Amino acid sequence: MRPDLSHIERWITPGSRVLDLACGNGEFLQFLQDERQVRGMGLEIDQNNITAGIARGLSIVEQDLDQGLSNFPNQSFDMVVMAHALQAVHFPDRILDEMVRIGRECVVTFPNFGHWRCRLHLGTRGRMPVSSFMPHGWYNTPNIHFCTVRDFEILCREKGIRIVARDMVGDSQRSSLMATSWPNLFAMTAIYRIAAKQ
Repeated sequence: MRPDLSHIERWITPGSRVLDLACGNGEFLQFLQDERQVRGMGLEIDQNNITAGIARGLSIVEQDLDQGLSNFPNQSFDMVVMAHALQAVHFPDRILDEMVRIGRECVVTFPNFGHWRCRLHLGTRGRMPVSSFMPHGWYNTPNIHFCTVRDFEILCREKGIRIVARDMVGDSQRSSLMATSWPNLFAMTAIYRIAAKQ
């Protein structure tokens, strides 16, 4: 399981109602159902992933997140999760509004494009980085909104979204300690627990 998902799992209350946005093949949703006994639903746009999730016995609905989440009433889930998809939607600001509307709390994870390796690669080579962390070229990447830790926190502040907690993941235990202290420079993955302002 990806490191960001193991961080999210501890924030999920057993037996809670969870909506997993861009849930992929449902691996994480199945894990939550097995380990946390959640009542879960996933949203996904890729037909192959939907088929794989349904084959796991999961409740997965085909839905384009860029079209909004108006089909869900306010506060209809205890937790809404969107892992590594914020940077791939056309309207990340709108999806955050929708998430905090339909979830009592939400978790968002995204790759930090302010990581020092990204900066170094761009600064020394003059090209967008390609690595195991970001394996796509600039022309075929699913990432359309490159976001840093600082960008995300400023957006939350502007939208009145409360940051309940955050975790930063580096590429090793040592770098994770540095990521906690200087997240915009050393975090590879940012993990935020958010909610609407009280």
